[in-house]
Amino acid sequence: MHRYEGARAAVVGGSIGGLTSALLLRELGFAVDVFERTPEQLDHRGGGIVLQPITMRWFDGRSARRIDELSTHSSRLRYLGTGDGIVHEEPASWRYTSWGTVYRALLGDFGRDRYHLGEHCGGFQQHAETVELRFVSGRTERADLVVFADGIGSTARRRLFPDLQRTYAGYVGWRGTVREDALSPRTHALLADALTYSVGDRTHCVLYTIPGMDGELAQGRRLLNYVWYRNVAAGPPLQELTTDVRGVECPVTVAPGAVQRRYVDELKAAAAAELAPAAAEAVVRTERPYVQVVCDVRVPAMADGRVAIIGDAAFAARPHAAAGSAKAADDAWALYEHLGAAGGDIPAALRSWQPAQLALGNQLLDRVAAMGTRSQVTNTWEPGDPDLRFGLRGPGR
Repeated sequence: MHRYEGARAAVVGGSIGGLTSALLLRELGFAVDVFERTPEQLDHRGGGIVLQPITMRWFDGRSARRIDELSTHSSRLRYLGTGDGIVHEEPASWRYTSWGTVYRALLGDFGRDRYHLGEHCGGFQQHAETVELRFVSGRTERADLVVFADGIGSTARRRLFPDLQRTYAGYVGWRGTVREDALSPRTHALLADALTYSVGDRTHCVLYTIPGMDGELAQGRRLLNYVWYRNVAAGPPLQELTTDVRGVECPVTVAPGAVQRRYVDELKAAAAAELAPAAAEAVVRTERPYVQVVCDVRVPAMADGRVAIIGDAAFAARPHAAAGSAKAADDAWALYEHLGAAGGDIPAALRSWQPAQLALGNQLLDRVAAMGTRSQVTNTWEPGDPDLRFGLRGPGR
């Protein structure tokens, strides 16, 4: 592989995709700096991640940590019906982690010396051999390569494609976590070793166990993570739901503790009526559920000169395939391979990298849109349907 000694790379966005990209670019010899917009460490975010093979690849010999130190495991796929009756069950092996757990591990591998907090990139300009980044703090930086991994509100996407809009899917994901020892023994026993679904009329909830807030793997100290998809009409109903307790409308996520109390109360009342009892208990016992607006974003290009856009910054996919982190990791690994084979020509590497990643992003969005339609609109989701399984590339691909 070509070495980029003496070249500099900047990664905008210090989440999982950004850190994976930064680590791989450093392996190629780049001097790498990561710029994260939030002013504080992100390590105590507890949302669940279903681990796909590409997401775990960095931990296979390159990391100081092993994936089994960072994740939980289940061996069953289970669908619950009325009264917690099991309507479908089959062997299925999955690993799960929390966002904070894998973030801490990646940041530990990268180190904090060149990880810059509180730096929001407001714009950029390309020159013949470098890219200039401008930050709202007044800071400016130049790099030979810039990777934007700055999520659904990406600066690069908005600058390169100013007319591109997010498309609302027609439903939101209510998310939350609850400690295992806060659940009844019966519910804990039913949910502890399974990827569990509770499916209703145009709604479904998926549940699985993840490490605790500080990465704990001991039973009782782990967290039960869930996402409950609920249809909400566009316009005033969605706008009102996503207006937080400060009166500020949040178009992407209404954070834990910021959702209006009346909506939390309605959620918990609806859980008892619409979900299997074990799933309902998890929702009711969650102290601070939060709301994720489910939408689609797809870009016509992921590379421009010396600028690459990866992960949710390029394609924001509905969560049904549990592939958001996997897509960002796949983008980062593919970029690493193309840069290594390009003989030092960064723009040429980005041009050769782009087509396959664009195709994958479009395929993923098409797939999760179909999954969402079947579960939330047409109500044609059957337990055990292989077309509705997790995965970046889908069944058999």
